Amino acid sequence: MTSTIAPTMARHGASAAGARASENGAGGDEVTVDPHVSRNRHSLNGNGAAGRVLVLNASFEPINVCTVRRATVLVLKEKAIVLEQEGQPLHSEHLVLDRPNVIRLITYVRIPRDVHRRKITRKAVLARDSWTCQYCGESKPRLTVDHVIPRSRGGKSVWDNIVASCASCNRRKGNRLPREIRMHPLRHPKAPGPTVFIRIAAPTIPVTWRQYLATA
Repeated sequence: MTSTIAPTMARHGASAAGARASENGAGGDEVTVDPHVSRNRHSLNGNGAAGRVLVLNASFEPINVCTVRRATVLVLKEKAIVLEQEGQPLHSEHLVLDRPNVIRLITYVRIPRDVHRRKITRKAVLARDSWTCQYCGESKPRLTVDHVIPRSRGGKSVWDNIVASCASCNRRKGNRLPREIRMHPLRHPKAPGPTVFIRIAAPTIPVTWRQYLATA
């Protein structure tokens, strides 16, 4: 049965983590996935705001994704350093800068450890399940989310009872229990790891990011 996630739970943890980073050591430079970024003090040529940059804490823990422009501001203000670069350099009137792909904050910022556990959204469920139907194993467009134990049968809207499902599997399962129709999730659903909201911001993970996300 297709689920409806409460609107109050629609904000994802990446923005919360970015806001907390801003308050605790990023010197007022918000690290966020908001596409509306503030102006850089240098005018950068090229489509600098279109890319995405992985942000690591000072401890190398991945905490967020931001735009190339925001990452460049943090580097110019000596709030972060570039660990990985990709693509053509960025040019200003007086500078030529590496285009950042992964940056690390200079000062450690405290991020709530349970931020990803408090937020259940459709996008978070799909990212946790790698955009794959947990019944047929196929990656299809317009995935839905399904309550393994339907709400009408006592199921709750919690991480371990919600999975990604394609529309056809969702219709087939309907209001029945897994044992009644022999449709069990491929993997036991559980609360996602802290990188789930990074995967929402960047569904296709660049090769240069993988070593930093592997143990997160």
